[in-house]
Amino acid sequence: MRILMVTEDIPARQVGGLGKHVVTLSNRLIEAGHEVVLMGRSDVDYEANAAEIGFAGRFIAGFRMDRNGWKESQLGVWMPYKRRALAGRIERAIAAHAPGFDVVHYHGHLPLMGLGLPAALPLVQTRHDQGSECLVHLRFKHGDVCGDRDARACASCATPHPNALQAAVSVAAVKQFRGDVARNFASRHTIFVSDFLRRQFEKAVPAAQLGRTHVLHNFIDLGRLEAVARRVDAVRPGRVLLAGRLDDAKGFRQFLQAWFQQPPLAGADLCIAGDGPLRQELQSEYEGRATFLGWVPYERSVQLAAEAHVCVVPSVWQEPCGTTILEALALDRPCVALNRGGTPELQRYAGRPGQLQLADTMDELVMLTRHALGEAPRKPSAQAGSTADVRSMLPKLLAVYELARNTGS
Repeated sequence: MRILMVTEDIPARQVGGLGKHVVTLSNRLIEAGHEVVLMGRSDVDYEANAAEIGFAGRFIAGFRMDRNGWKESQLGVWMPYKRRALAGRIERAIAAHAPGFDVVHYHGHLPLMGLGLPAALPLVQTRHDQGSECLVHLRFKHGDVCGDRDARACASCATPHPNALQAAVSVAAVKQFRGDVARNFASRHTIFVSDFLRRQFEKAVPAAQLGRTHVLHNFIDLGRLEAVARRVDAVRPGRVLLAGRLDDAKGFRQFLQAWFQQPPLAGADLCIAGDGPLRQELQSEYEGRATFLGWVPYERSVQLAAEAHVCVVPSVWQEPCGTTILEALALDRPCVALNRGGTPELQRYAGRPGQLQLADTMDELVMLTRHALGEAPRKPSAQAGSTADVRSMLPKLLAVYELARNTGS
């Protein structure tokens, strides 16, 4: 099968979770004998970042994604038609390159992408976040999960105190966006990376027709994890690993505050891998009590997980499907996380009872972490036969591709 894989998250100097997902999937499809061409941004140098990206096939610089603000922050509104215009850039690039491909698979942040393409074009998209109905993608507001689905509430994410005109424009933009996305989902095969994500969209757009939607969890490259695990002789007793982007939604600040409110735990070693807007502040406050590594390449990140006594995912937003959790489980690491979002669905990938511990509060998360440190560290080993392996997921994905080809979309 000839597959055109499309994402605006590549190229990038630091490839995030969505980009890694795309590359892992693309490389395994190539390994299985399919031809995959990756199309991404033309305003970022691919060759300069090729080593970090790690894609094994041909890349097409298809579309620009800079200069796309539409003055929303200056005007304090969500702009109608902005996201349709941005999607149009990608649609024009797909239309120019799609002939000759059996299917186009889009991974990105514009869930209405495809409305401007011919209905007969076999297009599949994967939804990785809550951006199907939330314009900031996270449903996270004022430091906590946002449960308000009224479009009027969305206006305050464009500006804290919208006036009547700003509110009216933003409400119109949100309603238009959600309607466009619902129409796209009704006509195109769409994959959600957790059932949680699909349910969230249904709550926001109850009348949506989701008969062409599917749930396929994120996956890991077990072979790659096995290679790393073989290089690790033993775990580091007491090592607590937290890896991810250092921002409010990921919960690093809250975890550290809760951790250091407890009595010191002998031998505990907090290690934080990642970069982001909170790094300087957190490092300044906790330097000497926790180790901050900054951004690390993927292989190093996996090695750190394999060496950890326990892996912690303190995200306070609703993680749709945490790949760091899947990696920890596949490496036979104890893992603790908050009981929200799509995380409870990942219990099925645990290699043993109790491997994934879920907490309802940050204080409970700290307690579970301390308890895990009280157990003898386990030697790292990749869980052979894990159903979270990309190779196990390929038949399900290929079945969706066939549906898209046979139904024309």
